[in-house]
Amino acid sequence: MIETLEPFRVELTGYCYRMLGSGSEAEDAVQETLVRAWKAFDGYDSARASLRTWLYRIATNICIDMQRSAQRRALPVDLGPAGGEIGAPLTERVFVQPVPDAMVLPEDQAIRRETVRLAFVAALQHLPARQRAVLILRDVLAWQASEVAALLDISVAAANSALQRARATLRVADVGSPLDPADPVQKSLLSRYCEAFERHDVTTLVALLHEDATMSMPPFSWWLRGRGPISVALSDPNASCAGAWLVPVRANGSPAYWQMRPGMDRPFGLVFLDVRDGLVTGNTTFLNVEELLPLFGSPMSFGRTARTSVDDQEEPWRSSPSS
Repeated sequence: MIETLEPFRVELTGYCYRMLGSGSEAEDAVQETLVRAWKAFDGYDSARASLRTWLYRIATNICIDMQRSAQRRALPVDLGPAGGEIGAPLTERVFVQPVPDAMVLPEDQAIRRETVRLAFVAALQHLPARQRAVLILRDVLAWQASEVAALLDISVAAANSALQRARATLRVADVGSPLDPADPVQKSLLSRYCEAFERHDVTTLVALLHEDATMSMPPFSWWLRGRGPISVALSDPNASCAGAWLVPVRANGSPAYWQMRPGMDRPFGLVFLDVRDGLVTGNTTFLNVEELLPLFGSPMSFGRTARTSVDDQEEPWRSSPSS
């Protein structure tokens, strides 16, 4: 029985992650899905639905139930205006959380990597749960409208209407642009950014930023916009990154790095970069390392020789897996 259900784990986790915005919650949802399926398998009727559809029906109901009283997860830029005091850290539950690629992207399926990007997953959280499910199933997983309607016990017309409303909501959300790993300009940008970061060359780092670039550090709601404020923050001697370096990690189909610092027995944070038109448009550093390490594994075995020599990599941010 386990052998029958286990092959669906990664794709189900990817689905639940997009629904819930948290890798750990997605794991919990999938585990509950497989347990319920195992207990109910004697009653499963293959003439009514494929095993895959049946599992997705269970997973969808679990995700919807998990969200009935939950606060919508977001990113710092969605929570308030830029600037101000850094304030106290908020609970992990407030923010969309990172996830390892291997946990949510099946190797044998052509599922678009950009659909697990942080900005895209955060935008999904604006949708009501059923609209979210319809959009993920139709536009990400390429299900037919009739399949989605059957899964949700609604008419095809209702499924199409929900999809149109969901698409309209996402069109007004700023989900940014996915990185093109074949673009030499973007590859060079990431390499130069990592090298400047290691040198603690604030002038070069700021020059590589878009004029409207953002910087944030969950679990703080504080964030900055623009080269000027970010330059001031990077130059603050009380928050200096001098001596730190970056170790690439496979996360959210995006350029991502563990930030390592001398003398620390764990990473300082998990850094995500957004890029567009040859410039960095966003830097999000997750500081809740204790919650992330169980998902990603420790990068402590990677020293300084494993980090930013990426010019010849097809996917430069994937040169050193973290687990």
